[in-house]
Formats: sequence, structure tokens, C-alpha cells
Amino acid sequence: MCGIVGYTGFKPATPILLNGLVKLEYRGYDSAGLALAARNGSVQIIKKVGKIHNLISTVKHSKISPNVTSGIGHTRWATHGQPTDINAHPHSGCAKGHRFKSQTDSEVLAHLLEDELKKYPVEKAVPQALAKIEGTYSVVIIDQSKPDTLIGARSGGGALVVGLGKGENFLASDVSALLAYTREVFYLEDHEMVIVTPQGVTVLNLSNGKTVKKQVAEIAWTAEQAEKGGYPHFMLKEIMEQPTALQDTFTGRLDPSTGKVILEGAFWSSPYLKQFKKITLLGMGTSYYAALVGKFLLEKYLRIQVEVDNASEFRYRNPIVDKKTLVVVISQSGETVDTLTALREAKSKGAKIIAICNVMGSSVTRESEAVLLTRAGPEIGVASTKAFTTQLGAFWLLTLHLAGVRRAMKPAELRKKSHELAKVPLQMESVLKQTKAIEKVAKEYSTYFNFLYLGRGFQYPIALEGALKLKEISYIHAEGYPGGEMKHGPIALIDSKMPVVAIALKSSSTYEKMLNNIEEVKARKGKILAVIEKGDKEARRKANSVLEIPAVAEDISPMLSVLPLQLMAYEIAKLKRREIDQPRNLAKSVTVE
Repeated sequence: MCGIVGYTGFKPATPILLNGLVKLEYRGYDSAGLALAARNGSVQIIKKVGKIHNLISTVKHSKISPNVTSGIGHTRWATHGQPTDINAHPHSGCAKGHRFKSQTDSEVLAHLLEDELKKYPVEKAVPQALAKIEGTYSVVIIDQSKPDTLIGARSGGGALVVGLGKGENFLASDVSALLAYTREVFYLEDHEMVIVTPQGVTVLNLSNGKTVKKQVAEIAWTAEQAEKGGYPHFMLKEIMEQPTALQDTFTGRLDPSTGKVILEGAFWSSPYLKQFKKITLLGMGTSYYAALVGKFLLEKYLRIQVEVDNASEFRYRNPIVDKKTLVVVISQSGETVDTLTALREAKSKGAKIIAICNVMGSSVTRESEAVLLTRAGPEIGVASTKAFTTQLGAFWLLTLHLAGVRRAMKPAELRKKSHELAKVPLQMESVLKQTKAIEKVAKEYSTYFNFLYLGRGFQYPIALEGALKLKEISYIHAEGYPGGEMKHGPIALIDSKMPVVAIALKSSSTYEKMLNNIEEVKARKGKILAVIEKGDKEARRKANSVLEIPAVAEDISPMLSVLPLQLMAYEIAKLKRREIDQPRNLAKSVTVE
């Protein structure tokens, strides 16, 4: 939540900072601001409430020094203090005394730093000031006495990436802000500080002041991947990218001829993978729902106890985790603070950690024993789509690998499943071609104010995810439930004004029970939109409207059944003229508790 970008070099800083903020806007879009440092030591601060285009317009009408070649930018997701011009970041000191202008907690640091600058140069003043604050943070600081020097630091949640160039260097919350300028980056760890000048960077440990050597990585993503590519919204682009993203997740790892999964890293051949006794899965939001599907897979094929925990609750109940527990953390960004904190709690109890993540080099990946990178590419839309389906693909890789290591599946069964999985990207394409049918259904259902989503078995998490997508981007109230739970409360809500989305797939072991759920809804004058297998006449006859997917094995179907629900949510939000890529009150990466 919130996004930071910093630049120091030989180019005009303003357009670089504004472009970086546009790329980071998905992290927060309540307000934004710039601090521009001219070579003569003056620092100009420009802040504006609302989205980045408001700031860009303000900058165009502002008189900015032509020799500004360093500065910082910030886009805000409000926590302390309402979205206003004054509460927008960056914040500054006040020279004499301490007069607080804003309602934000962040401004406190500017005044603490101002005190320390009376005693120390900026490189020493920053750690002195940071030692007096509590909580998690990522921060970038510029001092008018050294206008070409940026100082960044982090503790706890929130990524801070250092980008390296020639005669110029960068800081950002996310690599997406840097892709147009550099691919060479490294991440700050907890309790580290970086001093950035056009000539180079120096990393120090905040606790002891010692220099830290960093390993530079090259980002595989391209600047084009972070653009809309002709689509009206990032979300639609990312929905349509899912077949390619899933194929990329499988490529080089899944071998249908042998059924083996090939993964990089020594941990994947560790004896530990034969010895652990329990699996705990940790995630938040969409990643939590992916974990629920993962639980079904792992229990089905490994016949081992699997628990799924909401990461934000995990550390507050003294969880039963030890060295015989394999913990899998799931996070698109790798910086979700609750997931990261839960990871550390599990490690403190002796557990081994596997990360399913989309961002290599993120905190979650750096603190895990092994990583299953989802290879989804940049996901800019706040409502997650391709991250979810590639997480499901990663769970299949994990399941097949562990089943092979522990000899829980026979070679013939491993080959069979690998062949089935290899076909899924093409099957996804066939579902995504049904845009006209989905547009028609969306138009029919867009006038309702409440939805109930029902699924059983492998489709229960998809009911949760489908409901989440609808409420995230259309602001329509929607709830997901297991089909069997309907009679334990939700059935009281059903009438002609409450549509029910029922995922009723013939391949499911609970197909007949879902048909019974549909009949129960119809008996109460409820309207049924069913996700069914192509050619299923019985389910089609019982439903008011249907969305079809190809017939596949029950355990593979979640990667297909979620697609029409994503598209329907998108189309309804579009009809309602919502801010689809930047829904109100949400941010892509949740880095505060």
C-alpha cells in the first residue's frame, strides 16, 4: 500500500518520477506528490489529492526549476488522515520548532529527522531518527543540503527496490516503476539503509552501520508487459493473458512424457520433503482461496493433513507448527505484510517454508527455503486474475512433485495428470472466446444488488473467488458459500431479487447435490446463473442462464470455472462505469496491518 519512486542522475527528474508514479498507482490512489531537488539546494514540494492525473495537471501549471535532476514521488493509500492535499506525501520539516501540518503519522519522521540533522549529516541522522520510531516502513528521504543524494530504508513490511543505471540510480516500491529505465535491481532487506547518488549506491545495516554487499539481479519482465497493450483495462488484459501465463508457469517444469516435475534449487531434492508430517498453507484474499484449492489437491494425492490459515490470524493464536511442518505461503507480490509476518512466525517455530509468488526477489521469496515462481508477469489490475490461476498451476506442480518424491502417486497416474494439465492453456483459450455470451449474461444480471455464489468440493473456493471479484470491482454485495451451507442460513435471503451463481460441473463428485441446491433456489423463486460443462443438458434446463466450460477432471476444473466469473464481474463493473483497475478503498499490495 502506497508507492514510492526516487531518482537521482543527469536527466530531468520530474517526468521520470511522474511516470514511475503512474506505474505504481495500483498501490494507492488517494493522493500523490513530488519533492523536487534543484542543484542550488532548493526543494519544491507539489502535492494533490486524487489520482495521479490530478498531480500531473498540477505539475504542468507549476513553475519548476529546469535543473531538477533528483527527487522523490509518492502515491498514497490513506491510513492515518483522510485523503487531502495536506495529508498527501512527501512530508517535510518546518525549520523552526515543530508545527505539524497534516493528520498523518508519517509526518512525525520528517520532524524527528529535522532534529537529528542539527547534530549529524544526513547519512547519520537517518538511522538516528529511525531508531526512535516503531512499526513497519519503507521510506525515501531527500535533504536539501545534498540534493543529489537519496536515502532509502526499510523495516518490516513494504518493499524497496534499488535500480542501477549509468550516471543515474533509482529507488521504487516495485520494479514496474523502473522497467523503462533499468533491469538491474536489488532489494533492501529489513533494517537496511541505502545511500543513492548518481555515481553509485552504498547499503548499510541500520543497527550497526556496517556496509552490506548486495547481489544484483536482472528483471525478466519487460516495460511492454506493464502496459495495457490496446485493452481498455489492465484487468481485461490480464484475464486474457491467463493461458500464456499458465503455460509459462508449466514450461520447463512439467514433463508429460515422464510425469516428473523439474524445479530449481537444492531444497526440492531435500530428504525433508519425504519426512514432514503436516502442511500449513498461508495466504490472504485471492491467495487464500488459491490455498483452499491447494488443500484439496494436496490432501487428495498426498493423503496428508493440510491446514489453510488466514495469514492475518495465524500468529495471534499460537499456531501448532514445528520442524515437521511444511509451510507454504502464497502471495502475488511477496510483500503482503500479514503473510510475511506469518511466514516469520512459522520459521521461528522451526517450520520449513515454500513460497508461491509472482515476484522473484520479494521479501517472501528471500525468506523462504524454496520458491515456486508463478511467472504471471506484472499484474497491475488491483483485482487479481492471472495471479490466481497461475497459483493454482503452482499448486499442481507442488502436488505432483511431492507425490513423486513421497511415492504417493504411481508413475502412470503422474503422467496422466501431467498430460491433462498440459492441455489446460488451450482449454482456457476456448473459455475466453465466449465474450459475447458473457457480455449478454452480465447485462442481464447487472441490475441486481446482491448475489449468492455456491460451489462444492473443488468449486467451493471458486465460489468465494467469484464473489470476491464481483464485489471488488462492481461494488455489488456478493457472498460465496459451500453448497451444503445454504440451508444453514443463506437460504433465508433467497427470493426473486437475489440471483444465485451455482457452479455445477458434471465431473464433480457432488454434481447431483449441486442440482438439488439449484432446485431449492428455484422453489423460492430465486434466479439461477449456472457455470456448467459444455453439453450438460440437465443443468442447462434447470438454470435461467448458463456459462460453459469444457469438460475436464474435477481437480483441474477450478482453473477453467473461475474464468467466466472473472469476465462476468468485469463486464458488470464496466456496465456500471466503475474504476475497474483501481476500485475504491483497495490497493494491490497490502503492506500495513
